[in-house]
Amino acid sequence: MSVFKTIDDLAVAGKRVLVRADLNMPMKDGRITEASRMEKTLPTLNDLLDRGAGVIVMSHLGRPGGKVVAELSLAPVARTLAETLGRDVSFAADCIGPEVQKAVEAVSEGGVAMLENLRFHGEEEANDIVFAGKLAELGHLYVNDAFSCAHRAHASIEAIAHLLPSAAGRLM
Repeated sequence: MSVFKTIDDLAVAGKRVLVRADLNMPMKDGRITEASRMEKTLPTLNDLLDRGAGVIVMSHLGRPGGKVVAELSLAPVARTLAETLGRDVSFAADCIGPEVQKAVEAVSEGGVAMLENLRFHGEEEANDIVFAGKLAELGHLYVNDAFSCAHRAHASIEAIAHLLPSAAGRLM
């Protein structure tokens, strides 16, 4: 018996589930050149979607140092995720704020949204609890499926887990 809760322990139907994935993948000319990290998170995403969750995907790309860097936008990742899942993925141009809140509230059962690069905000790597709280406002549940980042004390990994019912995804 595991000490950690997994997505099997969550009642996700009708809920917005924040999924922290590691979609930090190599890109060239705005195109992903190697997508194995995305492929590895598909079992978690598909399970949640099949069980009636609305999924909000959070990730980082590169090291923008708390500044918006156009080349490190997750917009191309959202497009590739939509192609891979075979369903629409709405893209939020930020990861916090009133416009993002409106966008994620529109995500219904079986819907998917992706937030912009978490590291565009310095508070992410600072494990800022206020920033984590703003992320937590976007969902009902939190799932960590970012195995390669799980050791990091970042707001979207460590702090948020104290603010929402949380579980490990399939990749963990």
